[in-house]
Amino acid sequence: MTVPERRRPVVAVLYRETLPPRLGEIEELAEVRLTTADGLANALDGADVLYQWHSFSPALKKNWAAASSLRWVHVSAAGVSQRLFDELIQSDVVYTNSRGVLSRAIAEFALGFVLDLAKDAQRSFRFQQQQRWQHRVTRKIQGQSVLVVGTGSIGRETARLFRAVGMAVSGAGRTVRSHDDDFDVIYSSADLANVVHDFDYLLLAAPLTAETRGLVNVDVLASMKPSAHLINVGRGERVHTGALTEALASGSIAGAALDVVHPEPLPGGHPLWSMENVIITPHLSGDAENYLDDLSKLFLENLGRFVKSEPLLNVVDKTLGFVPAS
Repeated sequence: MTVPERRRPVVAVLYRETLPPRLGEIEELAEVRLTTADGLANALDGADVLYQWHSFSPALKKNWAAASSLRWVHVSAAGVSQRLFDELIQSDVVYTNSRGVLSRAIAEFALGFVLDLAKDAQRSFRFQQQQRWQHRVTRKIQGQSVLVVGTGSIGRETARLFRAVGMAVSGAGRTVRSHDDDFDVIYSSADLANVVHDFDYLLLAAPLTAETRGLVNVDVLASMKPSAHLINVGRGERVHTGALTEALASGSIAGAALDVVHPEPLPGGHPLWSMENVIITPHLSGDAENYLDDLSKLFLENLGRFVKSEPLLNVVDKTLGFVPAS
């Protein structure tokens, strides 16, 4: 049912090239102002809500002076630390993200990476291109161990999927736990170099924060087993790219599967492009069919809550840079 005009909040929708799905349903609940980054200052004048559909835009920071009436910002991404800034953090503006919407798709992608690496699928493709029939032995993933860095929504969905195929799954996060429903044990991320040697796969799914930036460095890579693989489905900045390149080239670790890199996109001619023990995909692990509609459905649900003055979903702790576990 359409909300009476006098109660309708003003929602500025920041987009780049394409508009969000379900725009008509949003317009039933609110006055909508569509804007690109260039027009954001005008759209924010008197706006209650910013729907940041263009999730990686820095435009809010540049136009913060125009956001005096803003009460809530929603961003169509899970990782938000790059878009937080001091004035926003210190304000009373509520900040929500899209945590959980893409978790299953990312978990499936991560499992695909593990299977690709274990079954040597890349080499099979190269042999096929050469019309070469070459038998060899591959690895089972049942009984293999994985350390998932990041115990939030993506990490837990990944852990459940990995356990379902017989892998032993531990986690690394901010809080150490000797027992957890999804992980055998949870280690401290700060202690990564001291525990990673026990695992066949190191998978990165933690939010990007000051603590996780550059987390996988020379020491962590040197501590991994020579047969181990690194998988990154989070943010490229969590890994020291130079150290990873050297570890892969020297055989210090067996290989890597990277949906994200740093810098991104990876520059042409970078050594990682041509390494046979590396899989690179262009930051698409969460982009499964209908994912844009799913992102919009979450905002629409939260907008309904906002109109009714009910608690919003996925409220980010702006100091931490992510949604704390409930």
